[in-house]
Amino acid sequence: MKTTKQKMRDCELVTGMHILLGDPCITELCGKIGFDFLWIDTEHAPTDHQVLLNHLIAATAARCDTIVRVPWNDAVMAKRVLEMGPIGILFPMINTAEELDAAMKATLYPPEGNRGFGPIRAVDYGVMDQREYICHGSREDMIRCVQIETKMAVENLDEMVKNPWVDAFIIGPCDLSASIGQLYRIYEKPTIDLIRLAAKKVRDAGKSMGISIATESLEQMRFWHEMGINVISCGSDTSHLISGSRDTLRKLQSLA
Repeated sequence: MKTTKQKMRDCELVTGMHILLGDPCITELCGKIGFDFLWIDTEHAPTDHQVLLNHLIAATAARCDTIVRVPWNDAVMAKRVLEMGPIGILFPMINTAEELDAAMKATLYPPEGNRGFGPIRAVDYGVMDQREYICHGSREDMIRCVQIETKMAVENLDEMVKNPWVDAFIIGPCDLSASIGQLYRIYEKPTIDLIRLAAKKVRDAGKSMGISIATESLEQMRFWHEMGINVISCGSDTSHLISGSRDTLRKLQSLA
């Protein structure tokens, strides 16, 4: 059975959802549903490091991969997350090949990168052979993703896709639309044209292309997939609670 990283490398369909709330029981439950990964957000959600650690432990119990979105392209922020041992890390707002290179170096030990050494949960608190982690766990097994969220980033993708360490380029459609003065108008032509261009550049380079969307509409999921986007993170713990609750309430009210 292929890992999430292998699916990304082979440009196969990869499924995920967001974790925004603080209770690790939610993460454990969602991890058992069957998604390839859970996207644990520390950029927009109020998730602190202890809560994040609890989420990661819960996801491990559920045997589901985790990708943690850090708040910014910052090596210090990334380091604390990496030491907790998520399967993957996601950097937002990457606009140039130089910014991308800095992000990737933050995940790699010297000589390829500049990550300081001090893994904790990432090496099972010392139970794991640390040489094994250095050579394989941190280097070969880690999922590395970056978000494309501006017109500038799309324009610079020709150089960015040459970086060998990136497993998936993830479109942030709302911020991308905002970068051209069209905030939240993600299905209108100017934004769609940019996303199509980005998807073509990424797929022509043989890389995985992803998107983060809130919809639960199969029609919209199919729209993005047919564009060449194969990594789809769809909905969140909050949106699934809302939609499920509303659906149940509608059914109850129909009895009256």
